[in-house]
Formats: sequence, structure tokens, C-alpha cells
Amino acid sequence: PGADNNFSVRLGELTNVRIRMKPDGQPDNVVINLADPLLYHCPILFMEDVGTARLSDEEVARLRAYLLKGGFLEVDDFWGDRAWEQWAGEIGRVLPPGEYPIFDIPSDHAIMHTLYDVKGVEQVSNIRFWMQSGGRTSERGAESARVNFRGIQDARGRLMVVMAHNTDIPDSWEREGESQEYFDHFSPNGYALGVNIMIYAMTH
Repeated sequence: PGADNNFSVRLGELTNVRIRMKPDGQPDNVVINLADPLLYHCPILFMEDVGTARLSDEEVARLRAYLLKGGFLEVDDFWGDRAWEQWAGEIGRVLPPGEYPIFDIPSDHAIMHTLYDVKGVEQVSNIRFWMQSGGRTSERGAESARVNFRGIQDARGRLMVVMAHNTDIPDSWEREGESQEYFDHFSPNGYALGVNIMIYAMTH
């Protein structure tokens, strides 16, 4: 929950987006099942570790309807070839690739420049791996050496799904108070990309 809280606070500080706060002063967020009717009240969904996801037929149908009605899904923090293949198969059940192909998001796409000019998607490893490995970032070695930033769009070109593979952007939010060196290295770009994604999702 640290990533959710820190990012929500920073989003409110860096933009005019109003963040709903709970009575304890923490940002309000909801953990929801894809089969929950409240799904359609959520303009943005975020999932982590989707390389282990296995969706039921009901979840597939609900997520497809949600996305085609204007919803937005961001996924992050899944590493390696097997995780990609698993997720690509699951999201392909939701949005068949013949009609909704996955593509690499180019550096000149609007989502990269919605508020901040983000030149590229950085590879962010978890803080323990980074510290114990002497600053390396590829958690699966050569297999995860390349960051993939990919999307799926609708017929009008609106991004419905954004996927950051072989990186963990939310760790740049979650760990901001644990190491000044880690924060300085990863968080500015991590927050810039996250803010761009949220602004894009709320305005398209």
C-alpha cells in the first residue's frame, strides 16, 4: 500500500487532481475483484505481478466490457519471458490480439508527454535487489535485460491497457523514504511516468 499512498499524495501535489482522503489522513483507494459490480465506478485499474494472473471466464467478460466502455488498465512488475507469455495469453482472452494487437508504445506517444516529457521507461528493480547486487536492475539477468512498455488501444486509438514489463515503476514510489540514493536515482522518472499515465487515463 505504500506505493498507492505515496503516489496519490504526489499526484495531488504535482497536479490539480483532487485526491480523496480517508478520516485518518491517508489517500482513499479500493482493492476490487474484477467480478465486483463496483468495477464500473473505477476509471482506472492497476494490477501488479500479472505474470501469475489466471482470469475466470466471468472476469474476462467483465474486464472486456469495462475497457470497451472507457475504462483503463495499467499493469506493472512482472519479469521474464514466462510471465510475459502468461499475461499476454490472459489479456488476449479479454482483448483478442487479432482485433486489439499489443504494440510497443513509441517515445513520441501522447502518454509520454501528457504533463512531463518522459524520454524512456527506466528499469526499476526492487530496492533489496538493487542494493545487494551493487546497483544492477535486471532481476532475471539477461532474460529481463530489456524493458518493454506496451499498450493496447481501441479502434479510435485510445490506450485501454498500458503494460510495463521487466521493471517495477511503483517501487520508485513505494520506497521513496528508505534510501536517498535509490530515490534520487529512480523516483523522479518513476513519478513523471506515473503522473503522465494517470493524466492520460483521466483525459482520454
